[in-house]
Amino acid sequence: MDKCVMTLPVLLLFLGLVVMSQSCLEPASAYRFTGAVCRLTYPAAVVLNEKTTKVIQAAFQHAKYPSISNEKSILFVGKVKYGLANLEIHNLSIGRSEFELIAGEGIEIAISNVSAVFKGTIQYGYGSWLVNVGHSVDFEIDSHIDLGINPKLYCGKGKVAADTSDCYLTFHKLDLLLQGDREPGWLKRLFTNFITFTVKLVIKSQICKEINNVANILADFIQEQAEQFLSDGDISMDIGVTSAPVITSNYIESYHKGLAKYNNVTAVINASVFDPGQLTEDRMLYFWISDEVFNPLITAAHQDRRFVLNISGLELTELFKTHLSTPIPEFLSQFLSSEEPVLRVWSVSVPHLWTTPMGISVRAVAAAELTSGAEDIPGLYFEMEVEVVVTASYAKKKLILIATTSQISIMKDSLSTDTLQMVEAHIEYLKEAVEKIGVPKVISELEPSLTALLDKQGANLFELIEPQVVSQDGFVIIQTDFAFPHHLLVEFLRKTLE
Repeated sequence: MDKCVMTLPVLLLFLGLVVMSQSCLEPASAYRFTGAVCRLTYPAAVVLNEKTTKVIQAAFQHAKYPSISNEKSILFVGKVKYGLANLEIHNLSIGRSEFELIAGEGIEIAISNVSAVFKGTIQYGYGSWLVNVGHSVDFEIDSHIDLGINPKLYCGKGKVAADTSDCYLTFHKLDLLLQGDREPGWLKRLFTNFITFTVKLVIKSQICKEINNVANILADFIQEQAEQFLSDGDISMDIGVTSAPVITSNYIESYHKGLAKYNNVTAVINASVFDPGQLTEDRMLYFWISDEVFNPLITAAHQDRRFVLNISGLELTELFKTHLSTPIPEFLSQFLSSEEPVLRVWSVSVPHLWTTPMGISVRAVAAAELTSGAEDIPGLYFEMEVEVVVTASYAKKKLILIATTSQISIMKDSLSTDTLQMVEAHIEYLKEAVEKIGVPKVISELEPSLTALLDKQGANLFELIEPQVVSQDGFVIIQTDFAFPHHLLVEFLRKTLE
């Protein structure tokens, strides 16, 4: 089988990834407005292929088959009126579903060996000047069908959509069984012709319609999941697309705004540095994320007062037992041995982030305040500018951060008593304490907090295989392989079949 032959869920999943947008540009023009890019490669299709039949079955079972009526004049019998009602599908099985990516054009989908039994009721009446008869009889239709769809992805009404009007069914078997087979041969032949023709029309119309419907349902479902994953409290993100997707024989790529939203203010991105050559095709899934996505999120978190840390009691005194080369000032020793010592740290201004091949650099101005319940123990307030380089990884469903301090400066300091003054030795101690105690403590708090946030959004339900975070100049690439996301399929089918 050609390596670009893939399965329907890839198309449906991708329709979910390329969601609403205010406007769509040509890809090259959209790059600078693009905060995030998603590339789904061929190996991912092999995994998504595992449950193709579940999605196709949802389309068949979710379809609604309308009642249809007709009439025909027959010699010696008169006018025969008949109708098809209560059509339901049973014993559905699907052999195989494949599709091929046609570079620069679209997708060709072939669903073969669909076996199903359709059950329903035929109501009929016929009469002449001698007799007038009305009856109903249950029936079954045993069918084998192949389904072909050639959807075209386009950008319309603010979103990327699929035109599935090029949809066709091939019936290899369509056998009618009337209940008891008691009716005259001519009547069965009439109904066979009628049902053969009618059922072909009904099934084609409704199944093709439902394929499109399921795609839209899944698009909405994936969008909801993505938006929930990228939202927390009052902070959310606009993941609408900036351009129609690009299709090659090896991958599908979508381009997203990635605009942070907080307090009715939406970020703006107009200088993104994305280029398709920055991504490869070696892994199943790639996310390309611009620095222009991260910084507005950091701004929102700062404004939402998320960068605050309080440490007190034994935890605080244990921290300061860390060995430092600079002697601890006497007033700090008194403070730590006092009753109810408390250290409060918070961001004074919005931290700034930028990425390089060395890692993710963050510069922040933070304030630290030490207070005690004892009135005779002086308190300390100081502000510092800290610059760190962070590398991130994700293993065993936990976020791992490694930080290296590259710069520390004490910008402002004050004691709550006039009897003591900060001297250079005190400043040197604070700088070393920030580097060897403060930064590691902040990282140790961030790791479980961010992991818990990821778990809250459902990241731990995905079986990610050797995920990597690669930082470059102005952007980060998250690349990973994955196992089939069963939890998403279960939830999607539950909502679809409600």
